[in-house]
Amino acid sequence: MYLTPDLLMQGYATGIFPMAEHRDDPEVFWVDPKRRGVMPLNGFHISRSLRRAMRNTLFEVSINQDFAGVVDGCADRADTWISTEIRGLYLALRDRGQAHSLEIWEGATLVGGVYGVTLGAAFFGESMFSRRTNASKIALACLVDRLLDGGFRLFDTQFLTEHLASLGGIEISRAAYRTALEKARSLPGDFTAPPLRSPQEVVQRMTQRS
Repeated sequence: MYLTPDLLMQGYATGIFPMAEHRDDPEVFWVDPKRRGVMPLNGFHISRSLRRAMRNTLFEVSINQDFAGVVDGCADRADTWISTEIRGLYLALRDRGQAHSLEIWEGATLVGGVYGVTLGAAFFGESMFSRRTNASKIALACLVDRLLDGGFRLFDTQFLTEHLASLGGIEISRAAYRTALEKARSLPGDFTAPPLRSPQEVVQRMTQRS
């Protein structure tokens, strides 16, 4: 299947997303899970240990500073679905302002991050990576805070992993997901407008919300 950025966005709009079998696979296929992973934006679980880690961390946060580095960090594993074609498609969406990244830095070193696609008030989380303890958890907490600030209504995680479940992620049916998607994509969401906050500021805001 030959995909273009426009076809990719049409897929997201209907509730499907692309994957490849492995890094060098020239074929891309659509995935439409019966059970969909989502992260309720008001249901993110921030444990005591994560609160402590965020208050004490020296990590710094940025957005859209190294999108390619985040994608490559996510693909830097023995078995990855991010093929060369898929990587190129996400870089094209980044250039069009339809894909975004949140980076976690230790000094000048990229140690974690998450990236995804936006459509209206829906954020489709694609993948995340961590090269330091808690880097991906802090990235997700900062992402949830940004999505709430930006007016997003749906945070799609595609599948529910044990890691995501520990942070408040849930599964919903395909029908429920498509209903939520239809509502969210018709509303405005802005990933870049909210102010950039440190992990310390994010954990304080989350504590106040809870």
